[in-house]
Amino acid sequence: MHETTALLIELGAIILGLGILGRLAGRVGFSAIPLYLLAGLAFGHGGLIPLNASEEFIATGAEIGVILLLLLLGLEYSASELVTNLKTQYPSGIVDFVLNAVPGAAAALILGWGPVAAVALAGVTWISSSGVIAKVLGDLGRLGNRETPVILGVLVIEDLAMAVYLPLLTALLAGLSLAGGSLTLLISLGTVGAVLYLALRHGRLISRAVSSDNPEMLLLVVLGLTVLVAGVAQELQVSAAVGAFLVGIALSGEVAEGAHNLLAPLRDLFAAVFFVFFGLSTDPAAIPPVLVPALILAAVTTLTKIGTGWYAAKRAGVRTAGRWRTGGTLVARGEFSIVIAGLAVGVEPRIGPLATAYVLILVILGPLAARWTEPLARRILRRSASAPASGSGTASASAAPAVGDPASSEVSETPEAPETPLPEPKGTAPSRG
Repeated sequence: MHETTALLIELGAIILGLGILGRLAGRVGFSAIPLYLLAGLAFGHGGLIPLNASEEFIATGAEIGVILLLLLLGLEYSASELVTNLKTQYPSGIVDFVLNAVPGAAAALILGWGPVAAVALAGVTWISSSGVIAKVLGDLGRLGNRETPVILGVLVIEDLAMAVYLPLLTALLAGLSLAGGSLTLLISLGTVGAVLYLALRHGRLISRAVSSDNPEMLLLVVLGLTVLVAGVAQELQVSAAVGAFLVGIALSGEVAEGAHNLLAPLRDLFAAVFFVFFGLSTDPAAIPPVLVPALILAAVTTLTKIGTGWYAAKRAGVRTAGRWRTGGTLVARGEFSIVIAGLAVGVEPRIGPLATAYVLILVILGPLAARWTEPLARRILRRSASAPASGSGTASASAAPAVGDPASSEVSETPEAPETPLPEPKGTAPSRG
């Protein structure tokens, strides 16, 4: 069969299969992300029917998918809102680092992999998946919720921290001198600072230059600018996702709204391709030997991420239900963890399978945690509050909170009253709340 013909057949089958899986997930009210991942796992290397002709195309489409996910997330918020989030959420970023990087570093040291591998595995367990979380927030209709800026603040701190972490890790892995590592770090920080400055000071001029009444021209200019900036950012050792996100926040007003409407279908297509590619790049045979440590690490860091989200949302004044939703939403790991593991396999080959199994567990668990953490926590709190009432006599009556007692208000909200959504930033279409 001709190579182009095989490419078309494989791509057509993949896209059609994604559409069927998406409809199936929609019928049962479930995120399609785990189904996309399992489909990729089934048809990747070592799977049922390996795909060869379309592998390179899917890899490129996966990169575009992550870029579009972060671009559209950036379009939801202005540069001033981003800076405000960074100023208010930096303590949460510190807590996030301590709670989630330490388990990975400790696991590597316990397994005897050495300090460089410990730094790498710390990054794998630390960074949540901005791509997965952006998709989950859209699927669950939470972009307008009060806790969403808190989630965004934590993710942005993590993504920007990658501009420091990745150059340092690369220098450690390559055995570079202090001078060489410092130069790479300065280039990365300078790039992020320059883009942030342009977004804050000249965002209106950028929007005016990009603006067009012709949807075709607007689509081409915004998409081209985003991919170009993402590529330059990647070349300068800054995450392409960070570059795309910063392009999004630099655009405002009608330009942001128009670009959002035009790019949303492309985002959905390429985001699905990204999740399939992640599954395709995983060899199922490499997972069983590392499954137990991966499960333990996933369990520990699921709890620490939920704790991170609770702390961050509490600092922002979000109510109890929103705190649980924040923690559950932050559980997913994904693209950054795979990138970090890929860099480190030359030093410690066992990091690759462990990171793959770990990320696969949490990228499937992540959408479930985002949806069910808050209802499950509310049910547990309700049961624990009603347990003393199972006694008898006056002791039972005195143990139960009185009606109207403030101490009982948190568990008596069944369900908790919906929080007032934030005003939709930058003129985007109203979210389903």
